[in-house]
Amino acid sequence: MNTDSPELIVHAPGRINLIGEHIDYNGGYVLPAAIDLKIKFRFRKKQNSICTVTSESQGSFEFNLNEELQTKENHWGNYVLGVVAGIRDLHPGKLQGFDCEFKSELPIGSGISSSAALECGIAKGLNEMFGLGLSNYEMIEIARVAEHNFVGTKCGVMDQFAVMMGEEKKLILLNCETLAYDIIDADFSPYQIVLLNTNVSHNLSTSAYNTRRAECELALKVISKDYSEYQQLANIPLSIIEKYKEKLTVDVLKRATYVSMENSRTKEAAEVIQKGQIKRFGELMYQSHEGLTNKYNVSCDELDFLVDYSKDFDNVIGARMMGGGFGGCTINLIHHEGLKDFISSISEAYQNRFHIKLTPIRVATSDGVTIEN
Repeated sequence: MNTDSPELIVHAPGRINLIGEHIDYNGGYVLPAAIDLKIKFRFRKKQNSICTVTSESQGSFEFNLNEELQTKENHWGNYVLGVVAGIRDLHPGKLQGFDCEFKSELPIGSGISSSAALECGIAKGLNEMFGLGLSNYEMIEIARVAEHNFVGTKCGVMDQFAVMMGEEKKLILLNCETLAYDIIDADFSPYQIVLLNTNVSHNLSTSAYNTRRAECELALKVISKDYSEYQQLANIPLSIIEKYKEKLTVDVLKRATYVSMENSRTKEAAEVIQKGQIKRFGELMYQSHEGLTNKYNVSCDELDFLVDYSKDFDNVIGARMMGGGFGGCTINLIHHEGLKDFISSISEAYQNRFHIKLTPIRVATSDGVTIEN
């Protein structure tokens, strides 16, 4: 790495979402948090237009700021290029060459948003190093658009928002339509947040995600012809959705029903955690998984097995799949006294059932992207 300029170190966390799955692109409420697993970046400014970005595990790539930014199919560098392009559009001529090395603690494909951490860490580092004066909101939007235009994932805004705005021992109640948010206290003790990584990723995930978005858009289009006051599917009351049993297909009706119910669950979850009603919070997580399995149809056998298995343990008060679905992790609230026994039991049962090793990941809520002093 070039040693002519001082080094800038940035930490960008992954994120979890306690409840409110597949709601961000439907304009409803989500309840994410940044976590204590992070990507660590080291930046140095250069005196030319050449940028070199190095991942400890994935290798290096190089690009020239004076040339058109060329993406590569299925390459992690596209996330970086998208952020650089977004910044360059906002502040032409302000960027110059840089070296960036990063090391990640975030397991790829586990649903804790390593992509948003990469995007937001790059945005924060370049903003600081080149004195761009970008707000957190601007960096969140740059990161989201990067994923849309350079990666091809039409994600909502939740991941980038949680990674940038998270706070330790807090959750973010985010309205994905308006980006209004509340930082709420979240003390889960004596329960701990544990992710159980299925270590599977079924090929349906991308195509099914796009299909679900299209089904939700169709439901909104049909219903809003009569109820034009609703701009987002998540805000339509269940009582109105049920009037459209004859006008919507069975699948589209199920998707709309899930979205309305999950949005209500998320708002209730934010209320009960602030009142210390942790067990009710856990019940809402189980209800969320049931909806994701039976109404939104984005779960899979491995995820369902883990959630169902957890119900036999008094020390587990809540579990559900987290993320896009068809693999990845379940998120669980487990009493610390029963944690070791539960993980041992469920790991053995999962291995016996699927012949796959289960990976438990203990996480805690954390601050968002930070600059190391």
